Amino acid sequence: MRVLSRLFRRLFIKGLLALHHTGHLVFFGDHAGLAETAAFKAWLTPFRKSEWVVYAKPPFGGPETVLAYLSRYTHRVAISNSRLISADAQTVAFRWKDYRIKTGDRRSVMRLATDEFIRRFLNHVLPDGFHRIRHYGLLASAARKTNIAKIRDVLGAAQPEAAPQASAEVVALTLREPCPCCGGPMRIVEIFRRGAIPQSRAPPLEQAA
Repeated sequence: MRVLSRLFRRLFIKGLLALHHTGHLVFFGDHAGLAETAAFKAWLTPFRKSEWVVYAKPPFGGPETVLAYLSRYTHRVAISNSRLISADAQTVAFRWKDYRIKTGDRRSVMRLATDEFIRRFLNHVLPDGFHRIRHYGLLASAARKTNIAKIRDVLGAAQPEAAPQASAEVVALTLREPCPCCGGPMRIVEIFRRGAIPQSRAPPLEQAA
């Protein structure tokens, strides 16, 4: 592993010098002086002595394992096979988690008509020419906002205007007709398509004292 680490270190530094020589590296701000060849070589000197950490995995067993590895990042959409319970021409059953439940077991089983399941699944399929892949580097979620703001500042691009703060007060939608039992307003909990299964759970009935 140490041999591989030093080989990668040499090739990486050699590549940086080649990019600098051809003018493909551009420096800004406090690092503008690195545009000079001597200053850039001096800046690279400590990296020639640093022990680089190289992560290497065993080679793939063949083209089938390569495709299996890449497919987890490029073609996995919507739902994993482990969540599927049963499927036939009429119904598909699968496990799902209700994140609105804060305590207790949030997992339950949902059963959908096969055509409805296919319709929902296809909503996650990307159009032709697009590939689903994980974000990395500058777009990594841990520092994405900070990096994008810094990139805009370096390029001299205007920062986007901050979105207006939403009001803290939530106004519930109600029906025009009052409740036939108590006469109070009837609040809309959820709107769903005909034939679809509602996601909201009905509140428990109050027990008479």
